[in-house]
Amino acid sequence: MLKLFHSPGACSDGILVLLEEIGAAYEVEIIDLAKGMQRDPTFLQKNPKGKVPSIIRSDGSCLTEFQTISYWLAREFNQSGIWPDDLEGQCRTLEVVDFIVSSVHMRGFTFVRVPKKFELNEQGTTDLQQYGRSEAVKGLSHLSEVLGDKDYLLGDFGIADTAAFYVLQWAEEAEIPLKQNMNLLLKRLRQRPAFQRAMQN
Repeated sequence: MLKLFHSPGACSDGILVLLEEIGAAYEVEIIDLAKGMQRDPTFLQKNPKGKVPSIIRSDGSCLTEFQTISYWLAREFNQSGIWPDDLEGQCRTLEVVDFIVSSVHMRGFTFVRVPKKFELNEQGTTDLQQYGRSEAVKGLSHLSEVLGDKDYLLGDFGIADTAAFYVLQWAEEAEIPLKQNMNLLLKRLRQRPAFQRAMQN
């Protein structure tokens, strides 16, 4: 059985949803980031990076980083049909997932949500948050163009949509307006049974 180290409201929400989508047997251990549980020596023994999401596989090995975990799950549980068969589809999937994590998340929402990790001066944190918001808006606008009039980012539901889910939730929390097609994507994702099961954890 897989074990997911998860902090509700963090990017690990996307991995939790993915586990439900592929029908994997898993258990969840909550790592409360606000309480500093990611620095607990017991957790660091399993995951020296002290990050979520991380997942312990059946052989006892720990896998980290959203892109890597989602890729492994999609390939390991390929009967779920969420990993493209063709090379172009695979490359486009990795392209979008990496953009969401490295640009929308790390260059945008990291500064919106936790600016004091980088700057304690009040004016500095305000400036960082404004910069983060502008980067998040820019990134979400690009994702809106990728989505177009499709139901999901790349046509069929896939791992890119589980990554989009968590940044769209963050946009809601930060009161960043979403374009109509992105609002519809978030609504569509929340209506999927796997998403509803995941959010009950």
